[in-house]
Amino acid sequence: MEILFKPIVTEKMTHQGEKLNRYGIVVDRRADKPQIKKAVEEFYKVKVEAVNTMNYKGKFKSRFTKAGLLKGRTNHFKKAIITLKEGERIDFYSNI
Repeated sequence: MEILFKPIVTEKMTHQGEKLNRYGIVVDRRADKPQIKKAVEEFYKVKVEAVNTMNYKGKFKSRFTKAGLLKGRTNHFKKAIITLKEGERIDFYSNI
């Protein structure tokens, strides 16, 4: 099971990464905290201090087009906030 999907690179998460050593990652909805911790430690080669998770439900969206009204929903997702031990860093931009 692929656990880590993509990092959250926003202004707020960048600030938390610099000041509080916290990083946000979108993860698989079925993954629990120990699995997320193990996956982050193996993939990024860092020591994780804490993992906090949040589940987000998809929002209902609609739009008007030539064909009429289209209705749908965005995907559900789970977000993990990873707190690293002192002195550890994750560089999301290194492999761009």
